[in-house]
Amino acid sequence: MSDPIVVYLFMLVGLSLLAGVIGALGGLGGGVLIVPFLTLFIGVPIPLAIGASIVSVIATSSGSAAAYVRDRISNIRIGTFLVLFTTSGAIFGAFLEHIVPTAFLFLTFGIVLLISIVPMVRKLGEETPAEFKNDSIAEKLSLNSEYHDAKQGKNIKYNVTGTRSGSAMMFVAGVLSGLLGIGSGAFKVIAMDLAMKLPIKVSTTTSNFMIGVTAAASAGIYFLTGDVNPFIAAPVAVGVLIGAVAGTKILVRIRSSTVRKIFAVIILAVAIEMLLRGMGVHT
Repeated sequence: MSDPIVVYLFMLVGLSLLAGVIGALGGLGGGVLIVPFLTLFIGVPIPLAIGASIVSVIATSSGSAAAYVRDRISNIRIGTFLVLFTTSGAIFGAFLEHIVPTAFLFLTFGIVLLISIVPMVRKLGEETPAEFKNDSIAEKLSLNSEYHDAKQGKNIKYNVTGTRSGSAMMFVAGVLSGLLGIGSGAFKVIAMDLAMKLPIKVSTTTSNFMIGVTAAASAGIYFLTGDVNPFIAAPVAVGVLIGAVAGTKILVRIRSSTVRKIFAVIILAVAIEMLLRGMGVHT
């Protein structure tokens, strides 16, 4: 008979690897799937799942962001500017985690997952955004840039707008990161893709660059409260890191629409399950 501990570890690593691949592709962070995977499929208490997720989010950022920065797809100027708002929000959100009921966390998580589908569906047929001018903040900080799109075989130049509204959304993203341990990549991508009108690949890769910094801002609080169990967090971090590295290699070989379709189906299924749990319906 198989050792239950070995089976448990393989399940942790396997689910985390899948979460890492999807997180790297969508710029949403492995944590957006780690918490529901651990709580729904393995039965890990949500505080420990969130603690493991925080560690895995840092691993995701380390594994995928380095490759995206090297390939000059991530916009470091934008990421550095916006991370000020997400970090502030993350610290605030981490303090709220222990005073918020578990049912509310499940419901909030389900809603977050549903919202994350929006940019995927809206951008199914779009590879690059329409042309427009920089707003005043983007112009002063030189946030506009360009990147080489291997799939299209050309350089894509882009400007930046909606900096103020994008920054406000980033603070909300930070609060969700600290509260739910997800890296809040969904809202980061929404802010950059919809509010600031960046190309989708720039949005997702810059999000990957930022999520590790945002998660690290609240990780210390989870360590102090004892919600980071090394026997859960370590295999989860390993699986997410391997998946994140694999995801970066897949991203350049497939169309954005393909990624969005696969991701939307998975997120929809998990979101429904989390919402049912939050309402007390155990499936």
